[in-house]
Amino acid sequence: METLAKQAESVLNQNYFDHYVKFAHNGQYEHFRHTKLVCKYLQRIADGEQLALMIEMPPRHGKSMTVTESFPSFYLGKNPEKRVITASYSDSLAKKFGRKNKDKFKEFAGPLNNLELSKTNAAVKDWGIEGHSGGMLSTGVGGSITGHGADLMIIDDPIKNQQDASSETIREKIWDEWESTLSTRLHGGASVIVVMTRWHEDDIIGRLLKQSARPWIRLRLPAVAEDETDLLHRKIGEVLCPELGYDEKWAKQKQKEVGSRTWSSLYQQRPTPAGGSIFKRKWVKYYVPSREVKDRLNLSDETIILPRLFDKQVQSWDCTFKDAETSDFVAGQVWAKKKADYFLLARRKEKLNFTATLKAIREMSENWPNARAKYVEDKANGSAVISVLENEISGIIPVNPEGGKEVRANAVAPVWESGNVYLPHPDYAPWVNELLDELEAFPNGAHDDEVDAMTQALIKITSSGRSLLERYRNG
Repeated sequence: METLAKQAESVLNQNYFDHYVKFAHNGQYEHFRHTKLVCKYLQRIADGEQLALMIEMPPRHGKSMTVTESFPSFYLGKNPEKRVITASYSDSLAKKFGRKNKDKFKEFAGPLNNLELSKTNAAVKDWGIEGHSGGMLSTGVGGSITGHGADLMIIDDPIKNQQDASSETIREKIWDEWESTLSTRLHGGASVIVVMTRWHEDDIIGRLLKQSARPWIRLRLPAVAEDETDLLHRKIGEVLCPELGYDEKWAKQKQKEVGSRTWSSLYQQRPTPAGGSIFKRKWVKYYVPSREVKDRLNLSDETIILPRLFDKQVQSWDCTFKDAETSDFVAGQVWAKKKADYFLLARRKEKLNFTATLKAIREMSENWPNARAKYVEDKANGSAVISVLENEISGIIPVNPEGGKEVRANAVAPVWESGNVYLPHPDYAPWVNELLDELEAFPNGAHDDEVDAMTQALIKITSSGRSLLERYRNG
């Protein structure tokens, strides 16, 4: 029977990395559309093109297996005079990358290219190629690479976990290592690959995107597609790799399990700030609909029972810009006012086309008849919504927002800070966590639809709504 190495040799006549990575794992590797995409860019580097490449994807989706555990051996098989440096968060992980590539070079890349490992330089963390100047050095962040240069540098998961990611000291250490050490080791024409799962908006990818002059190519591959520019041309809501069991059911369960903020960073590669500059989670107060619910959930005395009567109720709608599912959401909310306090009674946030948006407003109007004023921003699909519904549903009021989004947010922020805003308790309504994540991330988050709906409602529901804006503008 033909050996695996012979099979690999017959396939690798043209030295394609996507073939190599499969055979070099002894049949324990399968390609998926996202790994094939990554391999296309790695092939360009192996063929001599200089690239600065960022690869962001969720845990357990094969990023290290495809890139750091395999590509250096293939690259050196094609380019035996080149030098590779890999850096990761720990020395032990660096050793693993060095050993895996050394083994693959010995079994596959070397024989396929008539090359052998160096007999005098064959350590796991630092190995070379017999009769050539090329080789691989693996190091933990902060390890010594004095005297070594790189034609290819791979930085793989320089942050170990959430605790390290939350440490400004550790983030600064990693950035200093890049600026003062790693980047200075790059030869002319060298390629750089940063492959990682995102933990924090200020991690090395976040800083490189802001501060590095290199022409970075960003392969951001979220667990669930969320916009029309998805690199794999997925539909919005389509998962990255259902073949591995990471299907839509898994995505919904995982999001509930880890929470919205961790899901956004670790799985969607879209980290958001832990604390925004305008809204703070600690300002929020909570309610439940009844004493029975409060006792059942065993909530503290700080959680109040929702009042039975209100001074005023309103709806507020922020509509999307396109008549299709896009990266923008339609956000609809019902707010109530009682004396100085404001209560979010209902919320809807979905990707809705024009027809579905009309249906949503009709349903909310039927379910909340006391929310007689329906404020709809007179922009995007909102203008068409107003035109269709104004003679069908009473109380449709067009709104032309004054000032920018941040102006309006700052105008209502004191109402939140003073403790006058009540939301359903997250144990009763889990979606509240998603709303609070968006509020905290504003204005730097990916979405602000619910922020817009909320500021519109709070400004309009109070008789002194205009004064909120004026007070903010006048300091």
